[in-house]
Amino acid sequence: MEKTIATWDEQPIDITSEANFIWGIAKKLRGTYLPDKYGDVIIPMTIIRRFESVLQPTKDKVIAQFEAMPTYPARAMYKISGYQFYNTSKFDLAELCNDPDNIAANFKAYLNGFSADVQEILQNLDIENHINKMDKGGCLYSVVKAFSELDLSVEKFDSIKMGYIFENLIARFYQNVEAGQFYTGRDIIRLCVSLLLAEGSDDITEENKVITVLDQACGTGGMLSTAYSYLKNINPTANVHLFGQELMGQSYAVGLAEMLIKNQNIDNFRHADTLQVDCFPNQKMRYVLENPPFGTPWGGKDAKQGQEEAVKEEYLKGEKSRWGAGLPKSNDAQLLFVQSALNKLEKNGRAAIIENGSPLFTGGTSSGESQVRRWLLENDYLDAIVALPTDLFYNTSLATYIWILTKDKSQKRKGKVQFIDATNIYETLRKPLGNKKREFSLANREKITKLYTDYQENELSQIHDNSEFIYREYSVMQPLQRSYAINDERIETTIDNLSNFFDQVKFDDLNNSEEKLSAKEQKQLAKLQKNKPAYDQLLASLEANKSEKVYKSLGEFEPVITELLSGIVDKKMIKKVIDGLSKMDKTAEIQTDKKGNILYDKDTEDTEIVNINTSIDDYMIKEVLPFVPDAKAFWKEDLGKKKPVIKTGAEIPFTRYFYQYQKPESMDVLANKIRNLESEINAGMQDLFK
Repeated sequence: MEKTIATWDEQPIDITSEANFIWGIAKKLRGTYLPDKYGDVIIPMTIIRRFESVLQPTKDKVIAQFEAMPTYPARAMYKISGYQFYNTSKFDLAELCNDPDNIAANFKAYLNGFSADVQEILQNLDIENHINKMDKGGCLYSVVKAFSELDLSVEKFDSIKMGYIFENLIARFYQNVEAGQFYTGRDIIRLCVSLLLAEGSDDITEENKVITVLDQACGTGGMLSTAYSYLKNINPTANVHLFGQELMGQSYAVGLAEMLIKNQNIDNFRHADTLQVDCFPNQKMRYVLENPPFGTPWGGKDAKQGQEEAVKEEYLKGEKSRWGAGLPKSNDAQLLFVQSALNKLEKNGRAAIIENGSPLFTGGTSSGESQVRRWLLENDYLDAIVALPTDLFYNTSLATYIWILTKDKSQKRKGKVQFIDATNIYETLRKPLGNKKREFSLANREKITKLYTDYQENELSQIHDNSEFIYREYSVMQPLQRSYAINDERIETTIDNLSNFFDQVKFDDLNNSEEKLSAKEQKQLAKLQKNKPAYDQLLASLEANKSEKVYKSLGEFEPVITELLSGIVDKKMIKKVIDGLSKMDKTAEIQTDKKGNILYDKDTEDTEIVNINTSIDDYMIKEVLPFVPDAKAFWKEDLGKKKPVIKTGAEIPFTRYFYQYQKPESMDVLANKIRNLESEINAGMQDLFK
């Protein structure tokens, strides 16, 4: 079956003439719409014409039944139309053109003849307002006339071909939207599906097999449609149920239109925000496919209304939460989608998710991102990561990756994760579409899928233990050895150390301000005025007792400074002065506590990241002690605290594993290039000033 999955491909489809024709209609909107808004009209009109063309063979029967019984049940009408929608109006786009003077009113009447689900789609597309705007701008008739001449029937355009048309149009009309909001090319989706089905899917060939597929950021439904085609190709008897959630109204409308034409259960295609609600809480999925938006906030001022509250409320459910592993930073929701995908999977479920590079490495040890990665690895959910070429998407050039997730790894893959470098496996488009300059051919997808299924190490495939990416964070410090002196350099440090007690610059600013001070500023000034006499006396005492003498132990120095400052400031302030007058000195006495235990200098604290399989003692002997012989490592994790101190994390530095050193060019070659550039510049300057 692996070969069938890897090599299956749709027949080459050329939709150039139809896409160019529709694109050409957009020119009729000039003067009424700005070019970046053409898609707001052309996409809805394409959907309307698609519905009209699909319903045309049964339209007369539907109208006859409606006239005979206007209350005829919708579900019964579906059987007459052949689809889960219908239109009872005698108008169509061609007929509208026969009465140009009343075209706007008649067009609205025609749209009102559609059944309820289509009405919902058209409302999401704001079509009535566009009709009014086109009518006012004088272009409504010409647009309707052009679309009435376009054949978008199922016989000419099946769902796959229609998907290509929408893909082409969206790519053209929405080239400049934010990086996270782009249409996923069918070539990329087919690779995702090929990888998804390449393992752990032998049972899907069973007679009448029920297969569920979910996309939680489904856009126009391209991933679902492609998965459907793959599965039906593998098993024509399969009962494939598609589920989708989409936040953006226009994308949802396009997707719902195609689900209607596919005769999918449209109750399983929801206009909803996945971060706020799981529309299918009691339904687990065999497959999850998704390309969630990159860098989209789930919290903070830039998040959608209600998102942050919903995410945090869900998180409080603990292990039962859709994101029980942790919350990533509020500026990027990608790892929320990853967790939610796993939450939706059946026990033998598999997921393919497209991510950018951030979820692989962002965040410190205790961060939500790190803890989600750790959770994925410790639970053995992460099967493979495939690095994709850049310039694959219409609206972003970011580096992207396919994550393959599963709850049921094959025996050979247990405890391991496979890396595949597919960054140089692609074909170059003859003509770029936005940022999309590259695509996957069938041969490219075969090669990448084979790298996955062969499961062997080579220059493009690596296999690593999960534990290789989990680490502990240790604090390393040196013994507390400090010398003490009262000299100009150390008095300057002490002044900085006492800034919370008295700040001369702040005092001067407030005291000499010509503007009225706020209540807060007045309070600050009062505090500074109160502390100034003690500060001045303290500083004068230090200045009067400057010397070249250096004390090598705290026990020797502390009585000296205490005698100087007693009566001026309290013991707490004296300690700050002592710290300010101190300096790390490896020739000084090693300080200990009352029990004789060595004290360690927090100013020397450094962090060491150590793999969980490596003994900290061995690590110190090899990596630290040769350079700092008296250093000691401290393990500070404390999960029992009210706010747990977490020092175990995970990072997946994918690119580091495929990095290849390239020797820099020799000095002679570089010098020659510089001379050539200088010659070119001189020649250009001479031509300029002739």
